[in-house]
Amino acid sequence: MRALFAFGGDVPVSRVIADHRRWLVPVGVVLAINVIVLIAVVLPLRQSVQSGSVTADASALALREAMADLKEAEATRDGQAQASADLDRFYADVLPSDFATARRMSGLKLSQLARSHDVAFQGGTASTEDLRDSTLERMHVTYALTGDWEDIRELIYEIETGPDFIVIDNVQLAEGSQANAPLSLTLDLSTYYRIANAR
Repeated sequence: MRALFAFGGDVPVSRVIADHRRWLVPVGVVLAINVIVLIAVVLPLRQSVQSGSVTADASALALREAMADLKEAEATRDGQAQASADLDRFYADVLPSDFATARRMSGLKLSQLARSHDVAFQGGTASTEDLRDSTLERMHVTYALTGDWEDIRELIYEIETGPDFIVIDNVQLAEGSQANAPLSLTLDLSTYYRIANAR
C-alpha cells in the first residue's frame, strides 16, 4: 500500500505511470482540452466581455448626453413656443392694431387724459416711420401742453403706467414768461402698430 503513494522511493515513477495509464491518459487528454479551451475560447471571450463592458459604459454615457441634449432642445422649443405666443398676445392685446387705432390712442385719449389732469392742450404733430426689417411702424407724436407742475407730473405718471403702449421719448419743461404763468410742456411720444399687409 505504501508503494502507491511513494514516488522515487521503492516504486519508480515510470511503473506508476505504466500501471495507471488507463486513468492518466484520459485525465491528461481532458486537462489538455481544458487548457486549449481556456486559451482559445475563455481568454478571448473575457477580453471581449471587457471591451463590451467598456463599449456599454461609453454607450450609457452617450445615451445620458443625448437625453440631456434632448431635454435642452425640448426646453428651447417650449421657450420659443412660449415666446411666440407671448409675442402674438402682445401684438393682439397691447399694441394698437392699425394706424387709425394708434392715432386715436395717441390723439383723442391723450387729449382727454390731459384735460382730466387740468393740463391744457396747445397743439401737436404726428408722423409715421417705417422700421427696417420689421412688421411694425412707429408713430411719433409731439404735443405742446401747459399746466402746473403737479398736474404735469400726474399726467406723465398716468401715461407711463397706463394700459396703452405709449413710450415717452422726451420731455421738455419751460417756465412761462410771467411770474405765475403755467409751465410749458413738450412731450415726444411714440407708439407702434402692425402694418396691415404684414400679418
